[in-house]
Amino acid sequence: MTEFLTAAVDSRRINGRGARSNASSRYDNLNYVGFDDGWTGDDEAPPSLKTEIMRDASRTIIARNNSPDISFSQSINPYRGCEHGCVYCFARPTHAYLGLSPGLDFESKILFKPDAAKLLEAELRKPSYRPQVIAIGTNTDPYQPIEREYRIMRSILEVLLKFKHPVGIVTKSALIARDIDILSEMASQGLAKVALSVTTLDRKLARHMEPRAATPSKRLETVKVLSSVGIPTGIMMAPIIPALTDDEIESLLAEAAEAGAQSAGYVLLRLPLEIKDLFREWLETHEPGRAKHVMSLIRNMRNGKDYDADWSTLMVGNGPYAQIIAQRFAMACRRLGLNKKRTPLDLTQFRLPPRVGDQLALAI
Repeated sequence: MTEFLTAAVDSRRINGRGARSNASSRYDNLNYVGFDDGWTGDDEAPPSLKTEIMRDASRTIIARNNSPDISFSQSINPYRGCEHGCVYCFARPTHAYLGLSPGLDFESKILFKPDAAKLLEAELRKPSYRPQVIAIGTNTDPYQPIEREYRIMRSILEVLLKFKHPVGIVTKSALIARDIDILSEMASQGLAKVALSVTTLDRKLARHMEPRAATPSKRLETVKVLSSVGIPTGIMMAPIIPALTDDEIESLLAEAAEAGAQSAGYVLLRLPLEIKDLFREWLETHEPGRAKHVMSLIRNMRNGKDYDADWSTLMVGNGPYAQIIAQRFAMACRRLGLNKKRTPLDLTQFRLPPRVGDQLALAI
């Protein structure tokens, strides 16, 4: 049975979660309000919030975009919602399209796409299809906890390998090492690259900010494992949060380079739609002494607003503080030898593998 949460949630129920509340989405006509009927005593611990898994009935699997500030035109999301619970996740507002809250619903009500591999193969076989790199992990994490059981991401990789189709993956999970057999084979053919998202080296901060993602050290260990078998591996410091994580730029990049990362990139914190309120609430809970300073710097880099959708500065911000971050990041990358070589993935190998029952072509 689906559990409906009110906007305010007993803090004892949400240990290990990122969001602190569950406000109705921007499309809802009704707002749910909590009410204490007196039956639960102050010393009686309420049940913890459980993750619910639901089936997604999507009939297509490849999402397309023409945004000028995004480096890919095709992406796949095996899941909707993400149990990692990163409080800053820019994908949170997408749960509103489902009539769910971008708050706790986003990280506790997860939809999976059981037919993803079948749908992908059907799309790749269309006569009109033209291969472009497919990005995975750009919205929700394909290796979030339920992937251990559902293995949807692995089934997608099996299809991509069969079609010799290039893929770029971003994840916060060490689970990606499970698929090293497929990824290493694809990488040897110039068909795969991976980036681990590492936002901080501070375990305590990561536990509060990204409660169900792998620890920072585990992510760096995964960089080492992947790169050691020839898979082009980098890191994404996404997002950089001013006055909270920006002091780690140099140290984090040094750790990544030591682990074998070949490339590095970053994205400045973005707070569209419901995320700005969720993030402020998180700051007041976990970083009350720095909350005002963090938000002030964000506004300084977003033209005086919490969020500025201008595509030309969306990823990196503008103003003096944003310029300093960009300069520091670039200088550290140069010193550490990161981003020295960028080899594009190979689109020329794409082919349609024969299906059972297909007539074999005659050799001439």
